Amino acid sequence: MGPKPADERADHDLFRSELLNLINQRHELVRLAALIDWQAFEAEWSPEFVSTTGRPALPTRLMAALLYLKHVYALSDEDVCEGWRENPYWQHFSGERYFQHELPCDPSSLVRWRQRIGEAGCEWLLAHSIEAARKGGVIKRQSLEHVVLDTTVQPKAIAHPTDSRLLNRAREQLVEAAQDAGIDLRQSYARVGKAAEHQAGRYAHAKQYRRMQREIRKLRTWLGRVIRDVQRKAGEIGAGLKAKLGSSQKTGKIAR
Repeated sequence: MGPKPADERADHDLFRSELLNLINQRHELVRLAALIDWQAFEAEWSPEFVSTTGRPALPTRLMAALLYLKHVYALSDEDVCEGWRENPYWQHFSGERYFQHELPCDPSSLVRWRQRIGEAGCEWLLAHSIEAARKGGVIKRQSLEHVVLDTTVQPKAIAHPTDSRLLNRAREQLVEAAQDAGIDLRQSYARVGKAAEHQAGRYAHAKQYRRMQREIRKLRTWLGRVIRDVQRKAGEIGAGLKAKLGSSQKTGKIAR
């Protein structure tokens, strides 16, 4: 069922102060709340509530505000609900008139709303909020020309530089470069090299360091054999193969 309409009751509580009298009118959330067209959210998300039965959904402005605050401050569903209960600016941003002491909703409601509007709906919410802030002069156009990322929280495909991995990777790269140059190697050690690298990792995890060092010695020996085989058969070595050969020799020395 569709969201509840906004509570427009005219009863004034003479013993309670409105949020507007408690907060700073220059706060960024107060200014942003006045700039956003909240009716646009109801028009955008109303097709997601086609059923006429069941419990009415929570107010659209409340859920849109909670989703926005969650993304801006990088909070969990539980934390954004708890923060809303303690922050008068957040409550004003979501359309509350008086300070509320209860949670705005169960955190699971945010999950269901995200499932209804989908990823595109969340992106539309952020884009609409940014456009409203730009029109109101809260942010400048120049601020949107560059994106600054904190790469410490970005997933990276970086493996720990263990000796076994470095040796086997150097052998693999040298074999690939030799094959590209048309050099027919006596043996590439592709199968046993990969197996030895994995076995060294297992021994390291089990703290069986003597066995681990045995596998590393194998990898170092195989890398040296490939290097010497390339040096014998290379003849006119291209620049790319020379670079691979030099880096492989350096890796073998470092891993000693």
